[in-house]
Amino acid sequence: MPVIKSLNALEILDSRGRPTVKVHCTLEGGAVGRASVPSGASSGAAEAHELRDNQPGRYGGLGCRKAVEHVNKDIADLLIGQTIGSQAEVDQKMLDLDGTSNKSRLGANALLAVSIAFSRACASEKQVPLFTLFNEIAGGDPIHLPRPTINLFSGGLHAGGQVAIQDVLVVPASAKSIDEALAHTYAIFQAGASLAFDRYGYRLLRADEGGMAPDFSNADEMLSMAVEAIEKAGLRPGEDVFLAVDVASSHFFRQSAYYLGEDPISSEEMVERVAGWVDTYPIISVEDGLAEEDWDHWPALV
Repeated sequence: MPVIKSLNALEILDSRGRPTVKVHCTLEGGAVGRASVPSGASSGAAEAHELRDNQPGRYGGLGCRKAVEHVNKDIADLLIGQTIGSQAEVDQKMLDLDGTSNKSRLGANALLAVSIAFSRACASEKQVPLFTLFNEIAGGDPIHLPRPTINLFSGGLHAGGQVAIQDVLVVPASAKSIDEALAHTYAIFQAGASLAFDRYGYRLLRADEGGMAPDFSNADEMLSMAVEAIEKAGLRPGEDVFLAVDVASSHFFRQSAYYLGEDPISSEEMVERVAGWVDTYPIISVEDGLAEEDWDHWPALV
């Protein structure tokens, strides 16, 4: 069973230039795992607490020195020298140390970075890919690395809000390897960039999470161009490549109505809209199709 030899953290900057936590975990056998935990642009009200320093004069209050200190002191004191029987055990030890329902004392950014760094060190020690280790933990039987979902077009909080929904992503389905999946995605991205320039005069600039953000007039225009980009790349929508949509509905839900545009629509109409997208486009995954507190209508969407 692994024994943690050293555990240390530092503050780094993520791809948006925002501070986050990076952790290095070394086991007695010499295996090393590293993990950083950048946050998304949008978060739910019930999500675990990301600990920030709240010092206005430094990174606008977004510094992570407190979370880093918790790793280097509290969590390191708890775990270094300990024989760990499982991933669940190391996670539970940290949860018990934190003692809050939302990880607000030590910070979810501290706990998550340690958890992932430890799992990567264990995978290295076993000389297996990380996804294989996770499948072992889950009791699965892994054959292939899971399919990637890669951002193509962005709106909402990830871009300029030119369209309400947050992301349209491509899911390479027929690719036989990650190398082939990335090659397919590259071709689709370049085709999308060509279409965006021809139609909107949009230069190849990237939004918060790598997607392009042309001045779409609505979500259907965004989804339609994604399908066109797949076809322009010489691939078959719904066979070679599917779409995934992060609707992020909570961010355009106000006073019991959804604002995909200027006019509000009801929850029932929002369910119909999402169902219409799934029927019209090769969508294989929908994230946050309704607002997180719109509990009465989630059963209809599901």
